[in-house]
Amino acid sequence: MPVRAEHDRAVLAGLLGRDPTLHAYQLGDLDDFFWPYTSWYRRGGSVALLYHGAQLPTLLALARPDGVGELAALLGELAPVLPARLEAHLSPGLEAALDGSFRMVSAGLHHKMALTDPRLLAAVPPAGVRLGRADLPRLHELYAAAYPGNWFDARMVDTGRYVGIRDGDQLVAVAGVHVFSRDYRVAALGNVTTRSAWRGRGLAAAAVAQLCGLLRADTDHVTLNVKADNVAAVRLYERLGFTRVADYAEFTLTAR
Repeated sequence: MPVRAEHDRAVLAGLLGRDPTLHAYQLGDLDDFFWPYTSWYRRGGSVALLYHGAQLPTLLALARPDGVGELAALLGELAPVLPARLEAHLSPGLEAALDGSFRMVSAGLHHKMALTDPRLLAAVPPAGVRLGRADLPRLHELYAAAYPGNWFDARMVDTGRYVGIRDGDQLVAVAGVHVFSRDYRVAALGNVTTRSAWRGRGLAAAAVAQLCGLLRADTDHVTLNVKADNVAAVRLYERLGFTRVADYAEFTLTAR
């Protein structure tokens, strides 16, 4: 079956919903909040998403080992119509399908993790208050100081799923989301950081615990992406009840 553009959200939800922890980002991007920024492609049961809402378009192509062959074929057919420069999140082995068309610079292996034992959250006292549009200047300042180079979409604050810990007027820790959808019952944590002078006090864990409490009220799958060599972050999330469910690699692609 040749590659085709797919515009039917019900079809996409059915395919992606077979493995919601692997495809949490894509499922969330079916939501009205993200849908206008997406282009979808399908070959049989395999799906690739090109997300246009980031500074560079981002290609998400993820599969379990038994689905890599079909998804690689989809990417091979899709390569000629992809942007000349983009980011890509690819399951292991899929980079070969694009290597002939793009120069690929790896940003390393990442883990996908999912909250599988929420009982562990009870061991961490939650802390933090919901943040909104009025907090954006403090959020931008915090990220510039404590998490430079991170990807932060200010629109996500409108979901009401950003939690911050303050010291007076200063924001010292934050936990938020990259994706959140009530309709598709998924969320992906992101933009979690603590100001350097406040690290080692458990603030990130407390903010994540607070946020997970909010998310579990209206989602079935709370997930996140974390760089595999970020041992401290991986251990933090494991302590909070997250487990590794898949691996993928991030790349920057430039057309040859």
